[in-house]
Amino acid sequence: MRYTPPSKALFIRNRESFVRQMLPRTVALFHANDIFSLNADANYRFAQDSNLYYLTGIDQEEVALLLFPDAPLPQWREVLFVRETNAHIQVWEGWKYSKQEAREASGIGTVMYYPELNDFLRRMASHFDGAYIDINEHERNSLTTRRAGHRLAEKLRSEFPAHQIYRAAPILEALRAVKQPEEIVQMKEAMSITEKALRRVLAFTRPGVKEYEVEAEVLHEFVRNGASGPAYDSIIASGPNACVLHYVQNDTVCEDGHLLLMDFGARYGNYCADLTRTIPVNGKFSPRQRDVYEAVLRVMKQATNMLRPGNLLETYHQEVGKLMEAELIGLGLITQEEVDNQNPEWPAYKKYFMHGTSHFLGLDVHDVGNRYAPFREGMVFTCEPGIYIPEEGIGIRLENNILITAGNPIDLMASIPLEADDIEALMQK
Repeated sequence: MRYTPPSKALFIRNRESFVRQMLPRTVALFHANDIFSLNADANYRFAQDSNLYYLTGIDQEEVALLLFPDAPLPQWREVLFVRETNAHIQVWEGWKYSKQEAREASGIGTVMYYPELNDFLRRMASHFDGAYIDINEHERNSLTTRRAGHRLAEKLRSEFPAHQIYRAAPILEALRAVKQPEEIVQMKEAMSITEKALRRVLAFTRPGVKEYEVEAEVLHEFVRNGASGPAYDSIIASGPNACVLHYVQNDTVCEDGHLLLMDFGARYGNYCADLTRTIPVNGKFSPRQRDVYEAVLRVMKQATNMLRPGNLLETYHQEVGKLMEAELIGLGLITQEEVDNQNPEWPAYKKYFMHGTSHFLGLDVHDVGNRYAPFREGMVFTCEPGIYIPEEGIGIRLENNILITAGNPIDLMASIPLEADDIEALMQK
């Protein structure tokens, strides 16, 4: 295993927290992600379902968890189902969890093999009245792929039509939004690896290199430090490409005088980092580039200070918009008259800053959480304002990861170079 996993105590607490919110005489079922076909006989690399990992710590395909707090026998209150390995699998695929190893990793005493799940459900059906099913309800999820949760819901409705179906997502959304100390440790490691990648890139970047060469330097540092890879497709956008928010082609030459916007983060132990830095390809900001950079940085610092318990994401975005509005007027990009006559549904500042400032971060880069609920201590958010000026070929975004506490927000990326002078000094060494 590439990473050092958290203690099983974390996953035991997570299950206990979930069970406390279950209705009487119910079960909850969670599945590993499916393995998806790529082409021919090749598959996409397996990535574990975030909710299953959160509850078990098991990072493997063909795994299921059943929580049954009112089970007729104590040993059935938690049951983990894992893939049965054999000599053939060990030769072709390598190590898989044994039952004992799965017990040790998850803290679950009863471990069965995955094919036993269906029979176990049939035998237990008369002892529960409903089941919590895990469906991806993330508000930004637009795919209609049928996953294990969908298939299980259909199976229960077909075989046990008198049983109720309940949603696991709202419970897990609330639990996962507040990070526990062991989770922060994993995220800090992901951020440390991400910092190493940035420092490598600062030493490497110069006019004439390709964007994908920069991406290769990032990936090299991720893998050599134990990350499973990037938390998301890395954005390495030079010149005008930086004005394309989700640019991932990374195939352009980095030219002298251009800026290079890099948005990348490592995934370590299933937890994500999310960093953005914008640097001068030649190691020196032009006066205009520096003015825009400093404007973004001022907004970032003030926005970070707003990430406090009790604040609301929508209110926070509105206040950050006002900060950006003032900066854009100062840069000569919008006028006070445009602000006075703006459409409230699309304020004038959105011409140059069209995305949100922050999102939840954790097991997923756009982690689960209720955007309409107040901020709470223990939540982790990105802070990522930006200014994009296509007519000038300038796109600047800066992003760090912030932990909300009872006191001042903690910048988990405070050690990563951010000030323009520091960026230039490191690039010119």
